[in-house]
Amino acid sequence: MKFQPDTLAGTNTITRFDGRRLWVGPALQGGSVLVPWVGAVEPWPLGSAAELTAAHLERIVALKPEVVIYGSGPRLVFPPAALTRVLFERRIGLETMDTAAACRTYNVLASEGRSVVAALILPPA
Repeated sequence: MKFQPDTLAGTNTITRFDGRRLWVGPALQGGSVLVPWVGAVEPWPLGSAAELTAAHLERIVALKPEVVIYGSGPRLVFPPAALTRVLFERRIGLETMDTAAACRTYNVLASEGRSVVAALILPPA
């Protein structure tokens, strides 16, 4: 018997990822994005994990999540510890995985009512 809904009302859900394109709800997203558990999906101007800077992480901090699911692209690429310090100093958790796994993990956490942000690197549109 199932007691928990698949999604919570008002929560962003990643409904499809095909390796190049991403849909949040019915909306197709172009390029890398920040997907907060609630609110507007934001473009995140990154073409690859190598381009990640502290300024990119500050945009995430402004969303005030408890945890960030970082999708580093088609392959797992950990961000430099010096960059992620901005998250840890604010007691924001960070999990790094490839983008496909990040989409799945984000949906599980968002459906549990967690304040999570998916920071997803996608190929440029």
